[in-house]
Amino acid sequence: MRNLFILYVLAAAILASCNHHREQTMPVPWGEEEAIDTTDNFDLHQIEHNGEMIVATMSGPETYYDYRGKSLGTAYLLCERFAQKIGVIIRVELCRDTAEMVAKLTAGDADLALLSPADSAITAPDGLSLAAPKLPWLLSPEKPQLAAAIGDWYSPQLLADVRADEQAMLSAKSVRRRVFAPMLSAKDGIISKYDELFIRYARPIRWDWRLLAAQCYQESTFDPKARSWAGAQGLMQIMPETARHLGLAAADVYDPEKNIAAATKYLDELRGHFSDISDPKERDNFVLAAYNGGFFHIRDAMALARKHGDDPTRWANVAKYVLLLSQPEYYRDPVVKYGYMRGQETSEYVRRIRERYKSYGGVNPRGAVNYAPQRAKHRGKRFS
Repeated sequence: MRNLFILYVLAAAILASCNHHREQTMPVPWGEEEAIDTTDNFDLHQIEHNGEMIVATMSGPETYYDYRGKSLGTAYLLCERFAQKIGVIIRVELCRDTAEMVAKLTAGDADLALLSPADSAITAPDGLSLAAPKLPWLLSPEKPQLAAAIGDWYSPQLLADVRADEQAMLSAKSVRRRVFAPMLSAKDGIISKYDELFIRYARPIRWDWRLLAAQCYQESTFDPKARSWAGAQGLMQIMPETARHLGLAAADVYDPEKNIAAATKYLDELRGHFSDISDPKERDNFVLAAYNGGFFHIRDAMALARKHGDDPTRWANVAKYVLLLSQPEYYRDPVVKYGYMRGQETSEYVRRIRERYKSYGGVNPRGAVNYAPQRAKHRGKRFS
């Protein structure tokens, strides 16, 4: 490992400029902004004043990745706690390899470089130092205040706490919801008390309302008050950022009709991003996968399928690479732009919706009921 770091440092010396600089802007009386050079000892006080800490890292489950619009990864979550302590936000600079991370530190374009917690026995390369013993965060020795603050703050228990929190967040128990029956009345052909809403909003986008119902059950088990640890809300578990994008007000996110209306708008938008897939059923699978795992990750899986000679417009082919995006060999492939993803969850998401959709296949739309006066029976189980 130490020999690897020597190579990385040599590469960094070529990539990075010897003149460390970091520019900020400051207002001047005539209303414009003037660049100022703050490169000399851009240490803790300057970071706090700037309100932002720049962190270089690589994609991976132990470092950093995007999950339904949330930034995760053990190293990132630990760093986020430190950032909260000093009152700043984190800006992530995602790097392809350690050489690029070292180059950013050497050039003064990052304050910290985060390696995997599994690299706790690592030795810092020449010209850099560890932020704390057995904490694989690299920084420039020109930041003694930042190093001291991290050293005073960090303890192995913090890492253990972050790991436990992350595991709890990613478990099924992190979604707070009541579990309703998947079929309100098989005899009467009623899936849920929201069937009329599914029909009303699925029809304009030419989406099968029963597929929408199956997706809704997968998201929230028909609980309009469902909420996940990540902030997904309502029947269709819409993330806050997505809600803002769709024009769904925070006050309306738990309203069944408005939540379903926003979700179908989003499904139609996602379908437009897969216009290169001609088969409607295949396209719907890609849309469902993107709803759960993110459009860019699905495009990464399609790029891998294409690279390996598989048809990237068939979900059965692309689903393989969605799963493989959890392995470094694949999420660090040059054709992959957005790194690691929790592919198992997305693959299962599409499979379960399709299975439930089959069970809803014989339901006649005439069985739809007015959602307002109905009260569906549920098992009374609550997750927290």
